[in-house]
Amino acid sequence: MPYHDLETKRLLLKKLAYDDAIQIQQKFPHWDIVKYLDSRVVPWPYPDDGAEYFVKKIAFPAIQSGKSWLWSIRAKKQPDELIGVIGLYDKQDNNRGFWLSLEHQGQGLMREACEKVTDYWFHVLGQTVLRTQKASINQGSKKISLAQGERVIRVEEKDYVSGKYDCEFWEITKEEWCHRHSSF
Repeated sequence: MPYHDLETKRLLLKKLAYDDAIQIQQKFPHWDIVKYLDSRVVPWPYPDDGAEYFVKKIAFPAIQSGKSWLWSIRAKKQPDELIGVIGLYDKQDNNRGFWLSLEHQGQGLMREACEKVTDYWFHVLGQTVLRTQKASINQGSKKISLAQGERVIRVEEKDYVSGKYDCEFWEITKEEWCHRHSSF
């Protein structure tokens, strides 16, 4: 499957690299970033080698197997600084995930990154449906899904780093995505 660097108006989405672990370790382990992430995937407190383990033992094997596509998120103004990570996953009911450093939240950057990778999912990877999961309490993530035209298809309870919450499963089809973009 193809895997390329991507670009938006304000962002560079660069294929995840081994060296990214250093900046991930600095930016990722903050409560307001991890609290609504899956507790089975994200250990808390986050270990000192957590990012290195993630990149080498989880991300790269998944990328090499052709089941995941992960990018570091970087502002064009500061291309050497990693500000987050976004990924696409060939997993049932969980095709996209992301996080953004605290100082860059609330500026529409993640919405911009999601637009690009969702389009990649449908038009480059040739998928027919995108499904995402989120804690029902995670308002920021819900706003992105709503803006993209996704809808909730089911809800079930799940363990997150900060506790048990309802987990919402959201969906958009390629047809809906294409129709949404043709109407602009």
